[in-house]
Amino acid sequence: MWTGPQLGPDSPGFDDNRARMLQGIEHLRALERRAAEKSEQRRARFHERGQITPRERLARLLDPGMPFLRLHSLAGYLADTDDPDTSIPGSTFIAGIGHVSGVRAAIIVDDSGINAGALSPMALQAILSVQDIALRQRLPFIHLVESAGANLMNYRVEDWAHGGAVFRNLARLSAAGLPTVAVLHGPSTAGGAYMPGLSDYVIAVKENGMAALAGAALVHAATGETTTDKEVGGAEMHATVSGLVEYLAENDAHAIDMARRVMARLDWNRDVPAPKKRDVAPPSRDMDELAGIVPTDPKTPYDMREVVARLVDGSDFDQFKPDFGPATLCLQAQIHGITVGILANNGPIDPNGANKATHFIQACDQAGTPLIFLNNTTGYMVGTAYERAGIIKHGSKMIQAVSNADVPKITLYCGASFGAGNYGMCGIAYQPDFLFAWPNSRSGVMGGEQAARTMSMVARAGAKRRGAAPDEDRIAQQEATIQALFDRQSDPFFTSGRCLDHGVIDPRDSRKVLALCLLTCLEGRQRKLRPNSFGVARM
Repeated sequence: MWTGPQLGPDSPGFDDNRARMLQGIEHLRALERRAAEKSEQRRARFHERGQITPRERLARLLDPGMPFLRLHSLAGYLADTDDPDTSIPGSTFIAGIGHVSGVRAAIIVDDSGINAGALSPMALQAILSVQDIALRQRLPFIHLVESAGANLMNYRVEDWAHGGAVFRNLARLSAAGLPTVAVLHGPSTAGGAYMPGLSDYVIAVKENGMAALAGAALVHAATGETTTDKEVGGAEMHATVSGLVEYLAENDAHAIDMARRVMARLDWNRDVPAPKKRDVAPPSRDMDELAGIVPTDPKTPYDMREVVARLVDGSDFDQFKPDFGPATLCLQAQIHGITVGILANNGPIDPNGANKATHFIQACDQAGTPLIFLNNTTGYMVGTAYERAGIIKHGSKMIQAVSNADVPKITLYCGASFGAGNYGMCGIAYQPDFLFAWPNSRSGVMGGEQAARTMSMVARAGAKRRGAAPDEDRIAQQEATIQALFDRQSDPFFTSGRCLDHGVIDPRDSRKVLALCLLTCLEGRQRKLRPNSFGVARM
């Protein structure tokens, strides 16, 4: 057990830190409620059609009492509009990993209560992200479909071009041996018709379920043919004529029950050993204190070992080379009985810290030990002494190790994550298995203040070369503009809106989230798949 200095409710700044962190957490919850409340306004319309709401569909699909790991809950925030008061996070879908008939699965639920479920650019990015997780973690993929397709009022050719990857991924999932299930609760038209077309199992609801390359209106506009949506793509037609639908359901609830039965019939867990029962000691230090021991100002230093002591079993960990590159922490511990290697930052990464981290990452990879990256760094150290000490060379070795380590990698942004430090600490570009952010975290190429000062120095140097006096008023205005630009984009709610993580979480949920992610990764790596060349082809 770590016996270092213990922070707690009596520590200086604890109350202020806690108040600010709780404010950030409430902002997160308010944004998540915004989409749910917007969708709930359409409840009466769902009932008129004999339907249940998207969130009710998800609740019926999931095994009662089992955890659900929500993914991309803020996708689209401040991407659809610059107005933080009207932007709707979630981008017309609900996504996550949950258990269905005892099977851990990746799940997408179209939220047709918002814009009829029309696909936004960030919804597309989030769906691709969830499909990628399903492929890497060997998870079946379930999609509860009811979508108006792409929003033609906001058509962008690049969205159409990249949107085809959703269907390519369905083909790849099936070919990899991962079952794909589509439940047609409502329409799935145009390109969206390939959602059921490329799924291994399709369940459709009578009267409401519909799939067609073109609905009746577009058919008439394109060909002059007069038809109805039911004739051209209704659930009953596909179940009896085209063969697109395997199972015809009476209503939404029946369709969800059918999906659960499909998952149960897979006997999906037959090759995976039952998880070992472990005697797990909870942290001896109170996890609730994470809301108070961590400053919300990323410039305020703190000891990340205080965080680790509230995440790992028994608050017990070993420190690898603690006195060599001491600002870079390399720790060995367990989370819910699973042995992990933890990299964390108590400041910038110096050459010795990068060297130590490289050694540690390679040792964990050799032993098959999952890696957890707790980001709290402004980046790699700069300056003459550090350049001469080989910071580029040693930082590059660390980045190489992160890039090529084959063990599960899970990243949390706990504070600052700037510059190449983000790369060395397994930022989003390095494809961690999972990446979540805390409300106080910040990420970007550098802080707004540093960016503003850098450009001011450039402006003054340029004026000096021209033999002119620098315009200090203009430079001050430029500084304010640049700082606002960088600070806005480093905010975790902004970056999560652009799918640069898998979600923002309450720091006090971190141990639970890490455990869910670790179990998902380790189960997937044990699973034996039965791949084929082309996936399951429709007859």
